[in-house]
Amino acid sequence: MADESSSAKVASEEASITPGPGVGEEEPHEKSTGKEDRKEQTPPAPEPKDDLVTTHHVLRVGRRRLKYTATAGRVVLREEDHEDGTFKGNKARGVISMTSYVLDDADPRTRPVVFAFNGGPGSSSVWLHLGLLGPRRVVMGDVGALEPPPYGLVDNAESLLAVADLVFVDPMSTGWSRAVEGGKPGDYHGFQRDVEHVGELIRLWTSRNRRWMSPKFVAGESYGTLRGAALTAHLQDRYGMYLNGLILISSVLDLSSIDFEKQRNDRAHALYLPTYAAIAHYHGKHGRRSLRSVVEEAESYAARDLPWVLSRGARLSPQERSAAVATLARLSGLSEDYVDRCDLRIEHWRYFTELLRDQRLSVGRLDGRFTGPAASAIAEGMDADPSYDAIMGPYAAAWNHYVRDELEYDSDLHYEQITTRVQPWSYKDFEGRPVDVSDRLERAMRQNPHLRVHVAYGYYDGATPHFAAEDVLARLHLPASLRTNIEHAYYEAGHMMYVHEPSRVQQSRDLADFVVRSSARST
Repeated sequence: MADESSSAKVASEEASITPGPGVGEEEPHEKSTGKEDRKEQTPPAPEPKDDLVTTHHVLRVGRRRLKYTATAGRVVLREEDHEDGTFKGNKARGVISMTSYVLDDADPRTRPVVFAFNGGPGSSSVWLHLGLLGPRRVVMGDVGALEPPPYGLVDNAESLLAVADLVFVDPMSTGWSRAVEGGKPGDYHGFQRDVEHVGELIRLWTSRNRRWMSPKFVAGESYGTLRGAALTAHLQDRYGMYLNGLILISSVLDLSSIDFEKQRNDRAHALYLPTYAAIAHYHGKHGRRSLRSVVEEAESYAARDLPWVLSRGARLSPQERSAAVATLARLSGLSEDYVDRCDLRIEHWRYFTELLRDQRLSVGRLDGRFTGPAASAIAEGMDADPSYDAIMGPYAAAWNHYVRDELEYDSDLHYEQITTRVQPWSYKDFEGRPVDVSDRLERAMRQNPHLRVHVAYGYYDGATPHFAAEDVLARLHLPASLRTNIEHAYYEAGHMMYVHEPSRVQQSRDLADFVVRSSARST
């Protein structure tokens, strides 16, 4: 850390094991009759306790010296147990890992707090934590200039801590979050239970830290935007906790907008086209045209002509089909032969494999600026996402060093940066219909007309394309007076736009501005 940073540990509440009654003592027993074996009694599992470590630090932001307190570790998640009309107690169900940063000596009535998480489902919060929002950030380089291992970690002078306290949450089975011994983590691996347990942690932190009167925000990335929209409604409905703002980074509120699995879902094929066009532009397929002009043409075609073309099916005339093939090929950067053979429907994994096939390169899904050697020049789909390959290692190294050496929290558990253990993920709440939380965002905004929404898009994001997110937001059933509460920000980067340094700096400014404006009290 910088010279002025200090990491003096001021308190450490470590998990302790409370023995059950009589453990360690010889218990009386009846004399054996010889007809039955004496069996050892298994002691009950130890009651989990909060395991938190607190340290003090200093961050320089311009001419300011921000003194703040960091708290890292795990918090016990409890649930009220009711059975047959009888209250059975507040039972421990899991331990949730989290990290908070609170500015020292700030007025909690005016100091905002932002609760942040990533997506997956199955992702920890390390990406937003060390990539964009937190007081320390990873140094990994960018396309064409990636740093070698073991990478770097520096102070983040653009940290959102300059204007708000921060709480990073790792949902169940991510990070160091686990079910209690004998518990079933799968109970939390689904849409509704995920929202409920993250909401309970937010309520718990807010109450314990006396922050009910602080301006409050939720920030989510990717699936975290779907969680965030539903969570905002849940916090308001369940606890009466009204938020000042919701931050959606790489938004996807309606999964059907990006779903290629349903072969008859032509919506995704149209909504992905502007992203294909942007990626093709980055890789030199559009000559000297500007990115904006290419994207605008693709958006116009995807909004009006392409849905009609796809809906016509075999009713297209040969001339109409030929014109559509030519337009799609030119915008996407693919050959007319390929577009014709895929019946005008370009699936995204195949696109990332096909665009630079002649160079034997795969294109990144999370960030279409990245490329990597194709495992096979004849494969239908790439074997790995080169943008994820570039990102994973630096964040793992940075976090595992930072949390132990600077935050002074340690665990022998593996920190699940991103995991498949949450699969299968349950969407039983949406049985028979698309997974879509836009109605919950509508409800939250109608319920709380002061709720503001900031949406961040990356033009090269092949996981949650910007035009699909725009389409979902444009369909919200809201009066014009509430639509003005939604603002949009665009970056020439990918899914994690903060990997691109100019985008990271600009996004940091945009978010700080949003938080300050949305926290302002009426006079």
